[in-house]
Amino acid sequence: MLVFKTAQELRSCFKSNTQTVGMVPTMGALHEGHLSLVKKACEENDVVVVSIYINPTQFNKIADLEKYPSNFEKDKALLEPFSHQLLLYAPDHKEIYPEGIQSKTYNFGTIANHMEGAFRKGHFDGVATVVETLLRKIQPQNAYFGEKDFQQLKIIKALTTQKKLGITIVSCPIVREKDGLAMSSRNRLLSPEQRQAAPRIFASLGELKKKNFGKKVPLMEAFFKNEIAREKELEVEYFFVASTTDLIPVSVIEEGIDYRIFVAVFAGKTRLIDTVELGRI
Repeated sequence: MLVFKTAQELRSCFKSNTQTVGMVPTMGALHEGHLSLVKKACEENDVVVVSIYINPTQFNKIADLEKYPSNFEKDKALLEPFSHQLLLYAPDHKEIYPEGIQSKTYNFGTIANHMEGAFRKGHFDGVATVVETLLRKIQPQNAYFGEKDFQQLKIIKALTTQKKLGITIVSCPIVREKDGLAMSSRNRLLSPEQRQAAPRIFASLGELKKKNFGKKVPLMEAFFKNEIAREKELEVEYFFVASTTDLIPVSVIEEGIDYRIFVAVFAGKTRLIDTVELGRI
């Protein structure tokens, strides 16, 4: 498999301007969720670029950056089945931040103000900075992102519109373990006890959707928190219901609007997020 440190070298391998290029940006620690994005990208493009770069500016705590799982050789092995049409881009900090590691400042309006935006100040500026840089350097026609990070997905779509990048952002469904836990690189940081407890998150969301809480979000939140409290390894950071359009949390659900539930739960020091469609009431 060809591995490139610079976008200039990588782009020299594109055979012609008629090739369609897909891109899957990642921070490594690949799992089946990432591979589902790569598979879809390979099905829809002539050549696919997978980037592996752990972006410092989207971490709020140095400790989280330092403990982020990384195994480049294992990642390469997982990507090997796609090697016939895949190029691996593994830039260093100088390639991404030639003038020093610092994020830009963006204004994405309401979609960035709540949930992750409220609990992780500056996170989305870091995400947008690295994604804009990667997309400008590679210039793919299509880029693939998972719906587990639904708020991030909305922001990346807004980014491409604001900056007129001319790239189609393709959203892909959440991939889950057999027990329902949303696949995440952070799952590797869970202790056996925490990993056993973590499926309670998705199970509780499923039970919540079966209940009849009418239009009252506080009742939904209380139910979810009570369910999570049954697991001593878990602690809820937030529970929100928000419109999929503006991502503004609501306390009362209105008819005719599409909503999603957004949650963040700590398993020890490892932070897990999840989201499910609530749909229309």
